[in-house]
Amino acid sequence: MEDVKIRYERLKAKGLKLDMSRGKPGADQLALSKDMMIVLSPDDYLAEDGSDCRNYGGVDGIPEMKKLFAELMEVETEEILVGGNASLTLMYESLCAFFPKREKRKFLCPAPGYDRHFTITEYLGFELISIPMTAEGPDMREIKKYIADPAVAGIWCVPVFSNPQGLTYSDQVIKALANMKPAASDFRILWDNAYMLHHFEGEAPKTVNLLNECKKNGTYDMPLMFTSFSKITFPGAAVSAMAASPANLKKMRDHLIVQSIGPDKLNQLRHVRYFKNADGVRKHMEKHASILRPKFSAVIKALSDSLEGRGLGTWLKPSGGYFVSFDTLPGCAKRTIDLCAEAGLIVTAAGAAFPYGKDPQDSNIRIAPTFPNQGELAQAMELFCTAVELAVLESKYKNAILY
Repeated sequence: MEDVKIRYERLKAKGLKLDMSRGKPGADQLALSKDMMIVLSPDDYLAEDGSDCRNYGGVDGIPEMKKLFAELMEVETEEILVGGNASLTLMYESLCAFFPKREKRKFLCPAPGYDRHFTITEYLGFELISIPMTAEGPDMREIKKYIADPAVAGIWCVPVFSNPQGLTYSDQVIKALANMKPAASDFRILWDNAYMLHHFEGEAPKTVNLLNECKKNGTYDMPLMFTSFSKITFPGAAVSAMAASPANLKKMRDHLIVQSIGPDKLNQLRHVRYFKNADGVRKHMEKHASILRPKFSAVIKALSDSLEGRGLGTWLKPSGGYFVSFDTLPGCAKRTIDLCAEAGLIVTAAGAAFPYGKDPQDSNIRIAPTFPNQGELAQAMELFCTAVELAVLESKYKNAILY
């Protein structure tokens, strides 16, 4: 144990200032879209329907942006509403539109999951119910049990490269979700397909389309699907979209028009001019993949070289998305993260991937490799692995560690 302490103190003495707390694109990724800043000329401001993108109106987006998102999301143009830079805003507003804060409601939260999802529903007064994740997606047996309660209003889902585990829902699970018959007549599936284009190893995952499945099964109004260009172009100046039934889109338009007379349509036009079509987006994502691939490889190699076979933790190797999910021994995650912070490395808070920030095992840690450069990432992972080892050696498991 003394050697680990000495190694940790040596790293701590470096005065590091490293950040792996959130899935932010690195500067090299942001630079990929720099030409978008000059793609519009001073006289290029008309949408294809002749509307002036400089002016008010178009609360649900310009036609060509709808077409681009419809192709990417594999739905009809009439099923698309376009928003501002963050799909998270559309998710928040959809909950406000469909579930006014007037009574006690419950929401299903597959966990580990996305902390921002849980924060939204908690803030709006929903009781959060944790649903275990399996290799195929959320546990359908648990879901079926809970949706018999009419107070259960919906479920969060990240179907492709789930946050943080990097799992992709199986077609069987997606079809089962589309076939659900919840007791609540207004039950909604909030389908956050944020990472549908973010593969960096092998072939892109191909899954059945939830909205189309629901349309076939008479549950057309159940899904609200979301995505955005936040991690494709600029997180602070991107474009988001929602796909849903015409009835759901009308309800959203009626809600949005109260708070805004229109989104940033020039930014929508800028994105369309830059990418031109869905193939243009996919080619752009190949550039992102070439940047992300070595970063994720570095994380997996560091974990393997330092921790594999020693009983200190387990991890998943993703082929896309923005995170690596690591599970240390129960009771050691918070201590690991505290040790990292003391030595200058910020990691997402322990428990963040669970409702109310409470990981019942205190074991899951979300690693976000995208923001640091390669040199910083190497330092961060050396410190992280050392912190894992020290946290476990300080714990009740210290005599059971495999070397």
